[in-house]
Amino acid sequence: MLIPIFGLILGILFGLILPFKIPAIYSSYMSIAVLAALDSVFGGIRSNMEQKFDSNIFISGFFGNAILAALLAYVGDRLGVPLYYAAIFAFGTRLFQNFAIIRRHLLNRIMKK
Repeated sequence: MLIPIFGLILGILFGLILPFKIPAIYSSYMSIAVLAALDSVFGGIRSNMEQKFDSNIFISGFFGNAILAALLAYVGDRLGVPLYYAAIFAFGTRLFQNFAIIRRHLLNRIMKK
């Protein structure tokens, strides 16, 4: 469980420290990619709590989801159709579901002590 949390904290720190600016035209693509990556991080935390964590699945899901979401937003932008809504809905829903399951696991651990 500590590896995904450590990676998330490390990524946030790098993002705050490094002077990296994303052009405004790419901001919608990056926001969808970040949402997909966060979904993978919360999924990794959840699977670790359920003792089903597999690093290969986590890494492939992390990059695969982010790339797929950004491509979906790009294709939708080129077609003039807001396809990024599908990514927002799918990843947002899973993000909140994973968070709810993580919260239940933590509450169950606290209540058993």
